[in-house]
Amino acid sequence: MKRFLSAAVAFVILFCTISGEAFALVPEDVTELPVVIVPGYSASQMYYTAEDGSSEHVWGVVMSDIVTELLSRIADVGRGLRDLVWGNPESIAKTVGEGFIKLYGKLACNDDGSSMYNLSLYYSSAEETNSAVLMEKHPDGNFRHEIEIMSEVAQYVGNDMIFNFNCDFRMSAVDCAIALDTYIEDVLSYTGAQKVNIIAISHGGQVTATYLSLYGYKKQVNNAVLNVPAIGGAGLAYDVLKGDFDFDEKTLLQFVEYGLINETDYNWLVEAERLGFLDAVLNELQPYVLEILGNWESIWDFIPLQYYEEMKAQHLDPVENAALIASSDFFHYSVMPMFNTSLQSCNEEYDMHVSIIAGTDIPIVTGLKENSDGIITTASSTGALVAPYSKRFSDGYTAINCDNSYVSPAMTVDASTAYLPETTWFVEGLFHGMEFKDSYSASLLLILLLTDEIQDVYSNADFPRFHATTNAALSVFAQFNNSVEGYVSSGDTSLIITNLSKEYSMKVIAVTCNGMDIVFNLSGIKDLSVGESVCVPFSGNVPAVSKSYCNITITYILSGTPTFLNERKLNFTIDNGEAPCYELGEPYTDLNESYIGYIPDDLNVAFQDLGILRSMSILLNVITYLIKSLSLFTVQ
Repeated sequence: MKRFLSAAVAFVILFCTISGEAFALVPEDVTELPVVIVPGYSASQMYYTAEDGSSEHVWGVVMSDIVTELLSRIADVGRGLRDLVWGNPESIAKTVGEGFIKLYGKLACNDDGSSMYNLSLYYSSAEETNSAVLMEKHPDGNFRHEIEIMSEVAQYVGNDMIFNFNCDFRMSAVDCAIALDTYIEDVLSYTGAQKVNIIAISHGGQVTATYLSLYGYKKQVNNAVLNVPAIGGAGLAYDVLKGDFDFDEKTLLQFVEYGLINETDYNWLVEAERLGFLDAVLNELQPYVLEILGNWESIWDFIPLQYYEEMKAQHLDPVENAALIASSDFFHYSVMPMFNTSLQSCNEEYDMHVSIIAGTDIPIVTGLKENSDGIITTASSTGALVAPYSKRFSDGYTAINCDNSYVSPAMTVDASTAYLPETTWFVEGLFHGMEFKDSYSASLLLILLLTDEIQDVYSNADFPRFHATTNAALSVFAQFNNSVEGYVSSGDTSLIITNLSKEYSMKVIAVTCNGMDIVFNLSGIKDLSVGESVCVPFSGNVPAVSKSYCNITITYILSGTPTFLNERKLNFTIDNGEAPCYELGEPYTDLNESYIGYIPDDLNVAFQDLGILRSMSILLNVITYLIKSLSLFTVQ
């Protein structure tokens, strides 16, 4: 059954329609500067040059090569899959691992972190990597980074002003930053400009943050937008080195649904079916993967500081790997600690505007239970203090360095400790690399990159510091009518509910609040058409407290979809009076998963094993709403 479901999921995902978000800037506001895209991990293609001068493509995934390798091992693959069905992952892992080494073995590095083979980048100069030049040479889009995002950017600045930075991504963040400095000098010389704007993604965010820390004093950057950046490392890298995968299948499918903006939920398919065989295969694959990746300096720079010494002791020899250790020690103990001051100096002293957009409140898909965007922990992306995953700061918590406006509505993030507290935006539910799949983050990205309109999180009320994702895969969004998004006070009289769908009408059938004794009145509320919003009034009083958590659960029917009945929980902080006393002895509280939190643990487990946990949550929410709504009529 599990094998069937996994195949079914893959089939469904394969044929989903991909679509993006669009946003229009005012052309007069756009800065006339070249834009440098510093891409995510492994985006730069490389080739090998042999002693006789012949060359061989080494990196840049070529599907035909993978298919050829697969067909050459088809018998082994068949045996491996057969063994996997019977619970033995070693055979398929061996087949896949050996194929991986054959295809990508020349990416391996020596014990000191240097390249084992003579590899080169295809393109490295400003002229070679200019998007207009690349479009002439490669009309298929090859060698251009983040095409979806940069096509939107090109509408404002033109492809001749977009430059695609390449680097040997295996090398250290410092080496890549040095290469970026050289590249920016080349772009300025090529264009005659005095400054560039930078858009950096994931690993590119770590490289750019390192560049800004080392070379910010040169004042050659105007705007730098670091999107879901791996500034302080990536939780995924830790899981790879640790070799103890515990795949979160539901989160993985939500990741895919989010990226495809798929309005039909398929993640419920694995609610009961635990695809644990993935963990077993990946754990068996780890030695093959580390044979290539194990000595990459960048992999070690990706290890978050709190796990670095543990992994170093487990994998590196102090003598054989001395140079590699010295390089990564320098990054962890000399570069990482200065991110707070160096990035702030760029904004305050060097006439730049550096900003960060990060995802929150998602576990790492490979098993690490930390608040993240699915790949990179929120703490690593932003420097913020973050509560343990599935917990929040207890009521009454006060931000360490500032007031309560720095604590997220879910009370899981304290932004006051971030690298850039005033220019970091946190998007709850934003998956890694999906910033252009959310209308808020896509719009914010373009404004921050191409204009000087937004200086900080207070500049534009449409872009508050904290935001719950508005990706259409989540179907519904809500905020109170007179408060900043994510907060509620006595000044609010209704909840504004929005149908995020781009295809389907929505019927809201229940709205409940956990943490406030209020009742929503849905009588007379018609079905919501695509993109439509409605104000739902409520009765009862918002408690006269502040720094206190509550949540709203909206149960709805999305007409015409196979999984039409669903719910979304949105987090809020009450900001309406004196804060309760924060107990230092109990700094964290379990995040209440709506009314399902009141079900005994043994029943919770049983419902989960049966695959009906969410169904029971929906049922309880509807029943609770119906019971509470009776008060609307009895009072009258």
